[in-house]
Amino acid sequence: MSAGKTTIQLAVVGCGYWGKNLVRNFAQLKALRWLCDKNEMALQAQAQLYPEISVTQDFDEILKNPEIQAVVLATPAAMHYAQVKQAILSGKDVFVEKPLALRYKEGQELVELAQSRGSILMVGHILEYHPAVTLLKDLVQRQELGKLLYIYSNRLNLGKVRQEENILWSFAPHDIAVISSLIGAEPTVVTASGGTYLQSGIADVTVTNLVFEQEVRAHIFVSWLHPYKEQKLVVIGDRKMAVFDDTAKEGKLKIYDKGIEWEGGLPIPRQTAETTLFLAEKEPLRLECQHFLDCVATRQQPLTDGHSALKVLKILEASERSLQNGGVPVSLDEVEKSVLV
Repeated sequence: MSAGKTTIQLAVVGCGYWGKNLVRNFAQLKALRWLCDKNEMALQAQAQLYPEISVTQDFDEILKNPEIQAVVLATPAAMHYAQVKQAILSGKDVFVEKPLALRYKEGQELVELAQSRGSILMVGHILEYHPAVTLLKDLVQRQELGKLLYIYSNRLNLGKVRQEENILWSFAPHDIAVISSLIGAEPTVVTASGGTYLQSGIADVTVTNLVFEQEVRAHIFVSWLHPYKEQKLVVIGDRKMAVFDDTAKEGKLKIYDKGIEWEGGLPIPRQTAETTLFLAEKEPLRLECQHFLDCVATRQQPLTDGHSALKVLKILEASERSLQNGGVPVSLDEVEKSVLV
């Protein structure tokens, strides 16, 4: 389905910090029909930009409107579970920003509900739609980097400090989703540690370690209390290495033909070529929004569907348990078993 020819009518609920970007994209894709936000100032700010779009402060009005086929939720994470559930029960397809919910059990319930109702459920893991990540996945699958050894990511910034969720839940879902996708598996064990400096009980800085089978490891460092912005993913293979730097204006994805070779029983660094890869000039959020519209139209499962989001949620919950218990290792099996209790 090409932009400008969609017949899908949707509502964006939440017009604030991130929601306004979704509003812009869905308006440009000719699918936006309604805006909803309890905050009148945020609502009116967007209404002035898109005067042809209907507005309401009442979420129930959106749910009861039979002309609205899909709902896009850009609301606080604590509201996701209840709002997604209401939307699905109202017969709507749903695109909800990450995380799907704040508990694995609740996420599982939403996935099962969407499946039973035949609803499209998509979660906004935007990095999965970034051209650099798409290309990086292809390189890994073709074993251009060789056998994966370890991956690490830094997602650092001074700002936007949230009061309803900690840094782990706010920043780390992006990297968890991409790392799991690159490795093609879930970690067996996770550990997480962090620091709380600004608000009691809400971690501002965390480091999460993921242990996968076949000795592949990854770690994720996230902070909203940092002097500069950094969004970097480093993938180390036994043949080559890759760096995705999302803050770079140009050359976001580079391949380093570097490694260690053994000569006479001694490890010798191999320093050869550095290659910057060409990327399509496409906004990841636009690709993500278009993908949702395509899935609603064709009823195909989204790339970041409920099942993939549930895997991320499981890792987040295991990480949170480790964080709250002083960094003790937590297996993903523990999270699954707790749902059955």
